Amino acid sequence: MEASDKYIIEQLRNGNEQVFETIFRTYYKRLCNYANTILWDIDESEEIVQNAFLAIWEKHQTLNVHTSLKSYLYSAIYNSSLNKIKHNKVRKQYSEAAKHQGEPLFNDASHDLVNRELNGVINQSIESLPQQCRAVFKLSRFENLTYAEIAQQMGLSVKTVENHMIKALKVLREDLKEYLPILILMLLMKS
Repeated sequence: MEASDKYIIEQLRNGNEQVFETIFRTYYKRLCNYANTILWDIDESEEIVQNAFLAIWEKHQTLNVHTSLKSYLYSAIYNSSLNKIKHNKVRKQYSEAAKHQGEPLFNDASHDLVNRELNGVINQSIESLPQQCRAVFKLSRFENLTYAEIAQQMGLSVKTVENHMIKALKVLREDLKEYLPILILMLLMKS
């Protein structure tokens, strides 16, 4: 890894937003084009790249890059693109299987039951968050306030609001991971 890459990674770990923005501006278009050569769908390609940058920012404090930054970014996009292709294949297989069986995977009563259970688990997970973290999450997700608006309303810094959201999403992801297959099936049935 070059010295300039080491410096950039170190600045990212320290939360330097200007460095992150420079990296984003430098690589975004190129990475979208690269992803599009794999996926042949520009919207999905842009989504993959945006999610990759979001993940980098969310874990910037523990970012672990052993290669050049460029190689790291291209590898992340390559792997995410392949995962997207696999996801699309699985989704198509479930959709085809449901069509061939001719009956829904969930009837209305079981769908309502699953919905109630999921809502209960989600609400329980949200309520288990620390008070300030929970308040930030609710303002962001239920009131659709920006981080800046939340920071102003709660008297916090925008960075503190970001940290609360990262923590909340991490807890929710962990609490809801066993429900992911059910969520996927339910989403497939809606599409």
